[in-house]
Amino acid sequence: MNQTKQARLTYKRTNPTSKKIETMISDIIFKHVKDLVFIMRVEEGEHFRYIFANENGMYHAGIDPEDIGKRMEEVLPFHRAYPMKKHYQKAVETGKAVVFYDEVSLDHDRQVLGETLLTPIYGENSDIEFVVAVTRDFTENFMEKQRMIESEQRYRSLIDHNLDAVLSIDLKGKILDVNPAAQILTGYTVKQLKSKRIFSLICETDVQIFSSIIEETKLGNAMESIDCRFIHRKGQHLTIHLKTIPIVIDSEIKGMYVILRDLSDQAKSTELIKYMAFHDQLTGLRNRRALLDQLDDLVNRKRRTKDEFALLFIDIDRFKYLNDTLGHIVGDQILKQVADRLVEIQKEYCTVYRQGGDEFMIVLENTDRQAAGEFAQKVLSRFMESFYFNSQEYYITPSIGISIFPNDGRDSETLIKNADEALYSVKEKGKAHYQYYRADMQSTGINVIALEAHLRKAIEREELELYFQPQINLFTKEIKSFEALLRWNSKELGFISPAEFIPLAEDTGLIIPIGNWVIDRACRQIKEWNEKAGKPIRIAVNISPKQFLQLDLVRIIKNAIDQYRIQPSLLEIEITEGAMQDTKETIPILKKLKDLGITISVDDFGTGYSSLSYLKQFPIDVLKIDQSFVRDIKYNDKDAAIITTIIHLGKSLGMEVVAEGVEEQSQVDFLIAADCEKAQGFYFAKPLRVQEAEEKFILKQ
Repeated sequence: MNQTKQARLTYKRTNPTSKKIETMISDIIFKHVKDLVFIMRVEEGEHFRYIFANENGMYHAGIDPEDIGKRMEEVLPFHRAYPMKKHYQKAVETGKAVVFYDEVSLDHDRQVLGETLLTPIYGENSDIEFVVAVTRDFTENFMEKQRMIESEQRYRSLIDHNLDAVLSIDLKGKILDVNPAAQILTGYTVKQLKSKRIFSLICETDVQIFSSIIEETKLGNAMESIDCRFIHRKGQHLTIHLKTIPIVIDSEIKGMYVILRDLSDQAKSTELIKYMAFHDQLTGLRNRRALLDQLDDLVNRKRRTKDEFALLFIDIDRFKYLNDTLGHIVGDQILKQVADRLVEIQKEYCTVYRQGGDEFMIVLENTDRQAAGEFAQKVLSRFMESFYFNSQEYYITPSIGISIFPNDGRDSETLIKNADEALYSVKEKGKAHYQYYRADMQSTGINVIALEAHLRKAIEREELELYFQPQINLFTKEIKSFEALLRWNSKELGFISPAEFIPLAEDTGLIIPIGNWVIDRACRQIKEWNEKAGKPIRIAVNISPKQFLQLDLVRIIKNAIDQYRIQPSLLEIEITEGAMQDTKETIPILKKLKDLGITISVDDFGTGYSSLSYLKQFPIDVLKIDQSFVRDIKYNDKDAAIITTIIHLGKSLGMEVVAEGVEEQSQVDFLIAADCEKAQGFYFAKPLRVQEAEEKFILKQ
């Protein structure tokens, strides 16, 4: 170091102003700079010793002032010191600044991405004596960079995967960038397109129109036109739909996007869409939409000419069973063969349609009632031949309903509906034949539809009610249990028989909410009667097979028991033998119910197929002898023997036995002689409303 430079340094160190500035700088770095600042001395053996750390640095590194002067590995835990030393060693070895990124904890333990700059400082002997580390919050810069990358990727995705051709051009028309669709549309490569001005791709006669669109876009207006034709590389003209969108950067228009769609492809797509809209994808036949269009046209024409035509509604018998058994792939192949067979027998003025599923329609023009019947017979005869799939032979029969214009309907929907009614009648009477529509066919279908609509609202309208039939102890004459029976009194339809609405509820799935309602009301009634009678009263409710297998049945029952705080054994769940055939499904549910403490009974015992085998498997408490055995007990020795056997069997297994359908004294006498404990039936009492049951049995005991 020369004397002049040394003198200057000495002056600066001794000058009071210079010292004051150094103190200020040191204070700023130590207390006010938010960056983390460290100065490390480089020592032999690749060690680094703290000689300075500003306040933020010490705080966030977790070191104390007394740690200044210690080595890095003495201050920091190994998992932090080891990777950090690697960066310091790199700075010393290369003699160059090193930048690295890691997660650091800043204000309020906020984890951020830190950017650390390590700067090596040389001493007088040209060796690196110190390393200065400055760490700053790089999170926002990093996030901004990521946002820019993501934004760029979104932009590229929007452009590159766009099915329309997209070209970006500058204000002079030079092509700057294109997407893959632009290459396909024009026939040029990216390199070839980037060497062109867009005006060279325009038909000469359309350049003026295109130029006016470009000039308008330069003013900031998005434009579109179908009057410009582009030229393909091979020379053919492309009629396109053109859109232009200005590219605005910092409020200044720098260029524009030109978006092109080939209208010839769109025309082809339009034809395909039209075909798909009016044809069934599986069979290729015309669909319901096409049928309605033809029927509307036929109705209008035939009204003027007063000619007849026929509509045949065809349904494949037991197709659902075939589909469920063999699988949908086989089912679809058979539907294709059915379609082919129907097309084979169609004649002039005859069109075949697929309505959907396994339903087909045939429109016969210029025909009468007799000719329509002869054609239907021809269809039936054609289906006498078997179908083949994968070397397997299948026999399939159709059912056919026929409606005739104008007698059976003067519009499309009525003709279809009445042909469906005729088909329904065929299904009811044995399938595999045809039938014409008659006016009296409507009543059944309409009643079922109306019944379902009203049944769906029965709970909210409070039209459902539980009746209760007592179960009599034949020896003590006591009544400690009742069976709950569901009744429906519709405000609009009147009293509906359970034999009519229960099967409907099963078919429509309404049995689930209705069954849950029954469980809730039965539990509530148990609570009320126990309080009034001052003793336990048990109520049995019937659980349908569908309701029994619902996933949350146990939870629903438990919630009702908990809600009304009743003894679980006072709720009796009655299930039929049919519901118990699938032991894999049934056993876990019954065990869960038994774990709750609920009483379990088997209704209509003796009518199933596996009664004896499951008695030892299932936790059953009560056997209910079916009334079909009790009814003819006086006249049929076999029924008497069966009843006696069931009673002895139940008692030997520790089960309670209840005889149903008791209507005569002679039946009571037989049951007592056979040692049957309980019975119920009209001989004792019909099913009663709550108030009647209370007056006659609950409050009198």
